[in-house]
Amino acid sequence: MSTAPRRAPRRRLVLAARYATLVLMLVVMLGPIVWQFLTSIRGRTENVYDGLLPSHPTLDNYVRVAESFPLLQYVGNTLIVAALAVTSNLLFAAMGGYALSRAGWKGRKTVFTVLVATLMFPFESVMISMFLTVRGMGLVDTLIGVWLPGAVSVLNIMVMRAAFLAVPREVEEAAVLDGANEWTRFTRVFLPAVKGALAVVCITSFMGAWDDFLWPLLVLTDSDHYTLQLGLKTLAGATTVNDQRLIAAGAMAALLPMMLLFFALQRYFFKGVGEGAVKT
Repeated sequence: MSTAPRRAPRRRLVLAARYATLVLMLVVMLGPIVWQFLTSIRGRTENVYDGLLPSHPTLDNYVRVAESFPLLQYVGNTLIVAALAVTSNLLFAAMGGYALSRAGWKGRKTVFTVLVATLMFPFESVMISMFLTVRGMGLVDTLIGVWLPGAVSVLNIMVMRAAFLAVPREVEEAAVLDGANEWTRFTRVFLPAVKGALAVVCITSFMGAWDDFLWPLLVLTDSDHYTLQLGLKTLAGATTVNDQRLIAAGAMAALLPMMLLFFALQRYFFKGVGEGAVKT
């Protein structure tokens, strides 16, 4: 009985330390985003570093960004690349993950090992060979050339494989007894059971294509084909619009679609993370 009162203050201290750590992490992660947003709504006459909250909030900076460079055109180009990346990753990652999760074919473990081994190589180590390949195909300065290297991600294949492995074997056996062939089992049984993993692939593929800067910088030369990240680079480097308010407004405009997609799919996203952690 004497030890219980002593443990209570210690537990409260540990709990307080945990919450303090979580709050600190929240500030570190959201602080730059909040600062960018507050900077983007400051008036022209306000000092960017004059206090945290703007004195006269305005959305004029977003209008000026749209007038300073072809924002809608760059957004459209990026949406095309992102839509292609999401579609191809959903299709090929699901098919590849399903194939790797099914036993009974020779070489499955070898293919899996080779795919995992490729994750050790950074993009910078293969981008020259990728560029030469794309150039040899005549896809330089095209949106297809921007999309092609990200058509399917090995990491997404691993996510889908883990999700398919988590589906109970009894479900597949029941489908086999009902006379379902391989394609029917894949489309009618397994895919509906891994919606969370598909949401993870959708979000990560969209974010990868939307945020990509280095590869489009190598492939694209015509400004009419620029993606949004390259367009923001020209905005930040233009001497005529060298204004932190405009740069912040452009950054927030680039962030908004990703936030909307995540909030729309967050329920499936967290479910998919759990599916991928069940069995690997």
